Amino acid sequence: MRTPIVLRTLTAEEVTQIKHLVNSRTEEIRLVQRARVIAYMIENPKLYATEAGMKAGFSSPITGPTWVRRFNEKGIEGLDDKKRPGRKPVHSQEVRSALVSLAQQKPETLGYPFKLWTLERLQTTFKEREGVHLSDSTIWEWVEAEGFKWKRQESWFHEAEKHDPEFVEKRGAS
Repeated sequence: MRTPIVLRTLTAEEVTQIKHLVNSRTEEIRLVQRARVIAYMIENPKLYATEAGMKAGFSSPITGPTWVRRFNEKGIEGLDDKKRPGRKPVHSQEVRSALVSLAQQKPETLGYPFKLWTLERLQTTFKEREGVHLSDSTIWEWVEAEGFKWKRQESWFHEAEKHDPEFVEKRGAS
């Protein structure tokens, strides 16, 4: 005979949070599904955790009890994913901060003969100043995470004569 896993007594705030999660359209589906297990157990206290897990859409019979146990121990935070081991960051937070700080400055103010950063210019300048080489993808990821958007040059700029035969005359002496 199975030993039922009993859902602990919840606070009114926890019940409200569970209901909010269950009805959410913006939270991750994994979190919503886990909250459903708890919601089913709130609705029917005699329901086995395994059955609540199955009703919530989990296929494994041990999944429901797992989430009920974690919720009983940690509350709403117990429904979140645990931290998983992974590769340690290659660069420190100081390196990231230095890159973002450099990207925020206008190149002209630093004595460079150009007005905007390109990925290549930023990479080269950072290597010269900090002595650290960062890959294109690392720079791109960090800069985008800070909310910067790369501007794309218009194609006519590179081959102006092709798009406007009178470009040289209009431009004047260079």
